This record gives sequence, C-alpha cells and structure tokens, in this order.
Amino acid sequence: MQEEGANVVWSCDAMHGNTIKSVTGYKTRPFQSVLQEVQEFFAIHKAEGSIPGGVHFEMTGQDVTECTGGVRAVTEENLSDRYHTACDPRLNASQSLELAFLVAEELRALRGPFERRATA
Repeated sequence: MQEEGANVVWSCDAMHGNTIKSVTGYKTRPFQSVLQEVQEFFAIHKAEGSIPGGVHFEMTGQDVTECTGGVRAVTEENLSDRYHTACDPRLNASQSLELAFLVAEELRALRGPFERRATA
C-alpha cells in the first residue's frame, strides 16, 4: 500500500470472529480474545509504520452478562444472569470502560512516534 501511495484507513473489528458457543449454550465472546486482537492490531501497525485508523466494538452501558471475562470476571455460568441481546453478545459497561482505557494506552504509546514524524 505504501509503495502504491494509497491512502488506506485500517480498521479492526475485534468483535467479529471472536464469538463462541459456551458450554451453557449461550453465544458469547471472551473479553481476553477481543483484547488480544486489539493489541495485535496496534502491534502490527507499530511494526509496519502504518496508522491504525479505527476499532469497532459492540457494547452497551447496561450491566449485561453477554461476554465473559474482564475485571468483573463474568464466567460462562454467569451468562444467564443478564443475557439480553437479540443478536450478538455485547461488552457490558465495565468491560467497555476497561477496553477503552487499554485502547487509550495503546494510542498514547503510538502518539510519540507519529508526533515526531509530523514535526520532522
């Protein structure tokens, strides 16, 4: 892409492809899988010198139990407690905030090299 001079917006949809069927029968997503994909997205762009353009998450401000993991440690056994999605499992408020802070850390780490490049 760089050799061709193309302007590309690279985006990561860390929710897509990380859905599993739990042992309890609920469609869910492990928070750790979503987080790992986001971290790999940023690591690849850092290694390649390209700019990560965006991330996509399915989330809600509600206290749902649709995705496992996170600091509140939702387990597969907890999924039935507050499973309200009509389609795909969403990160709950706590998981969303946790992920937002982790993404902010990744962006802060990237800001330095891009600021130096812009002023050079």
